[in-house]
Parts: sequence; C-alpha cells; structure tokens
Amino acid sequence: MMLRNAAGRRAVATAATAVSLALALTACSGTTKDSKDSGGSAKAGNSSAKADPDAPLKKGLKIAFLPKQINNPYEKIVDEAGIAAAKEYGGTGKEVGPSDANASSQVSYINTLIQQRQDAILVAANDPNAVCGPLKQAMKKDIKVVAYDSDTAKDCRQLFINQASSEEIGRSLVQHLGEQIGYKGKVAILSATQNATNQNTWIEFMKEELKLPAYKEMELVKVAYGDDADQKSFQQTQGLMQAYPDLKGIISPTTVGIAAAARYLSDSSYKGKVVLNGLGTPNQMRKYVKDGTVEQFSLWNPEELGYLGSYAAAALASGQITGAEGEKFKAGKLGEYTIGKDGEVILGEPTVFDSKNIDTFNF
Repeated sequence: MMLRNAAGRRAVATAATAVSLALALTACSGTTKDSKDSGGSAKAGNSSAKADPDAPLKKGLKIAFLPKQINNPYEKIVDEAGIAAAKEYGGTGKEVGPSDANASSQVSYINTLIQQRQDAILVAANDPNAVCGPLKQAMKKDIKVVAYDSDTAKDCRQLFINQASSEEIGRSLVQHLGEQIGYKGKVAILSATQNATNQNTWIEFMKEELKLPAYKEMELVKVAYGDDADQKSFQQTQGLMQAYPDLKGIISPTTVGIAAAARYLSDSSYKGKVVLNGLGTPNQMRKYVKDGTVEQFSLWNPEELGYLGSYAAAALASGQITGAEGEKFKAGKLGEYTIGKDGEVILGEPTVFDSKNIDTFNF
C-alpha cells in the first residue's frame, strides 16, 4: 500500500500502535480488546526461548493460512500472497478453512494442522476465544501461531499482524462519513459477525469518536450484522433502509458488507442520498464508484498483509524472533519491522480510494 516506500512502512510499523494518525482514512481488520493477558504474547509460546536475529530463515518450512472463511475474496488475496512469499524463502504454504464464519468453525482445521505438523499456523480469527484451546495445543508442540487481520486472545498466539492502528481505522471511518454528510443525521454500521475481533474493536473506536462535540448532530441508530455473507449483508442493508428511511449514512468495515450494501443502494431510490463508506477492494467497488453509488472507501494492500504475515511466521519458526516487544525482523521486499506491544506488528497506512485513483489499483 501502496505508494509508500520501505522506510515509510518501518516508521508506521514501529510507531502506529501508540499514535492515532490523523489520516485521510482507511481500512478492513484489528486488535483484541478484552484479553485477560496483558503481559504480552511472547509467553504464549516457549517463555525460555531466546531470539537469534542472525539466524537464517529455515528452508522447507510448512505454513498454513486459516482465513475466517475460505470463500472470502479479500482473504483469498491475503492468503495467496502469503503462500507466494513462502516460496521466496524456500518454504511451502497452503490455505485451508471453513465455508462459514461461525465462531467455532475454525477449530477442526487447527486440529488437523497440528496433526500435520505445520511449522506455523496463520489464523484470522472469527472469535478471539473459540480458537484458543487448539492454538495453545499447537504452541505446546512448537508450532508457531500468528494471528492476522482479526486477532485471537493475546495468550493464544505469538504475533498479531495488524493492517493499521485499530483506533485510526475506527475513528477515521467516522471522520470521513461525518465530512460527507455534513455532520448531521442518522447513521448505521453494517458489520460482519458479532464476535469478529477486528470489527468490534473498530466499532468501539467509532463510538468513541461519535462522542466528540463535532458529531453532536449525528446519531448511531443501529449496528447490523451481515455475518460476512453477501446475501445476508444485502438483506441487512435493505432492513436498515426500511427501518430508517431517513438514514444519512452507513459505515461497513468489511469487504463483503460494503459490496453488498453498495449493490442494494445502486438499484434503489436511496442511491446518491445515502452515503456509504467503509472498507473494500478496488476491483470489488470500482463500478459503484463510477456509477456514483459510493464516493470513497478505504483499505490497505491485502497482498502486503499476507506477505508480511508469511515472513513473520518464518522468522518465528526460524528462531529469529520470539514475539517479544522490540524484536526486529526483515520481511523480504517490505523491509524491516519492529514488534510492538502485545506482539502486534502493524503493516502501515491504508489508502483512500475514489474516482481519481481507483483505476490505478488492481486487486
């Protein structure tokens, strides 16, 4: 993401956990908000492990990506990029996962990956706690665990690869919508599942932003859940408009949700009257920007997210890092990253897409 150089990425990676950047907007996934473990994720694995930053990446590493659901087009981009990255360092990667995004649907896949003796499991958690039991078993067997896109509880993994600062994502989505509707009117949020860690963290910061005086004439009337399913997200959008015909704006911080909402609005009398903002991919949203349904939306580069996650998992499995705060590792062409608090590694800034730049992106 895109147009930043490696130095820019490093600067964001080391600082963004502590600073809410006032950026023109962004993003699609975030951090765990209610884990009981505040001591950091390094102890989730072998607490006596020592990092050897000079250790070479091991050859023949086996890594597996476990997305929220196997047919999610956004996560397909992430995972395929991570699998391709594995080839760069002499490893092999694969993607496995459920067809639904239910809280416990990933558990059986984790158990199978443990039996297969993968060197690392990368998981985008549907629920921060439902996957913890098998992930802890994986770590006991020295299988490294990296959460990406949507975090687990902190003691269930060594690292979390986050797209951007969760506070930045949540607040900036509200900031952009506020500008678009003149800071007046009823607004709603169309989320994914009720247990999605990233979605809930972003929504928490959206609500905090809405408490500020600038938004005193904006009212959040409902948080709807489309379960990251296209048809349900479409129906939830329809339901929002039936319940609140005077709705002024919708924020959908999920690529499935924003596309489904745009599809509904584009063929309705609300087109051009209801502002839709959120997180989506350019290829998914291009037609809705061009036909005037959507003015702008945001996202990071999902290919870079998968690439970074793959190299982070390889660094863990090779002993270069343990997941402790302050450790550094190189992520191939993306450059060097520093692990922040609670094992979080931040990819960097998201990008805002609109009619002026959308045709320069293809993903």
